[in-house]
Amino acid sequence: MRESIQKLFDLSGRAAVVTGGAGLFGRQIVEALAEAGAKTFTAGRNIERLRSQVEKLRQAGLDVEALQYDQRHEESIKRLLTETLKAAGRIDILVNNAVLRPMKDWSSPAEQFAESMTVNATGLFLMIRTFGEKMAESGRGSIINIGSIQGTVGPDYALYEGLDWGVPPDYFFHKGGLLQLTRFAAAKLGPYGVRVNAISPGGFFNNQDPRFVERYNARTFLGRMANESDLKGVVVFLASDASAYITGANIPVDGGYTSK
Repeated sequence: MRESIQKLFDLSGRAAVVTGGAGLFGRQIVEALAEAGAKTFTAGRNIERLRSQVEKLRQAGLDVEALQYDQRHEESIKRLLTETLKAAGRIDILVNNAVLRPMKDWSSPAEQFAESMTVNATGLFLMIRTFGEKMAESGRGSIINIGSIQGTVGPDYALYEGLDWGVPPDYFFHKGGLLQLTRFAAAKLGPYGVRVNAISPGGFFNNQDPRFVERYNARTFLGRMANESDLKGVVVFLASDASAYITGANIPVDGGYTSK
């Protein structure tokens, strides 16, 4: 019997973990999954910031909890999974949104490149492996890696001309690698019913210098930067049965930036 379209997008009865849940993109991701019915855990290092977020979402009637973890350490990642299973009894959805950005530009110390690797490369891999293997035991699951347009195209330095704004090379390196890791994990976990996909958002409007905003807007087809709800639909789509036959994919959510 075919499911109704509403049922395909429904996440009721499922458990989701969102890392970096208190960030600019993380907040709307957590909210979207909870609004779609999932019991949602927002995870990160700053537990007080997460609890503040959770309080607001609970007041709106959403089932959200905060969990603390540190993606630099494998034991902390394993503990995050254990705490999720203890609280929800299952794990169906993982959104890897956490990111560390110590480098400011090309001239930043090499030690900062290595520091960012612990979270954005090694830590990302450990999250996918740890949670993915548990999902494989139940024969289903959806892992969504939050990438960036900067993992697909090179920097446009004209956007930053005359601005005191560096372009960090490690971020481009990590977001490019994230796409290949997504494909690798999709191939590895696909036979066990676990899907792995990526989303590559464009720039998020956060009261940047008006000169940058004007230039960036002109680089997109839609003439604007991303807002507080632009990721909601695609996240729920990839988390739900509506995307049951999609894995190993990367979906740009960038207003046309990478197509122009």
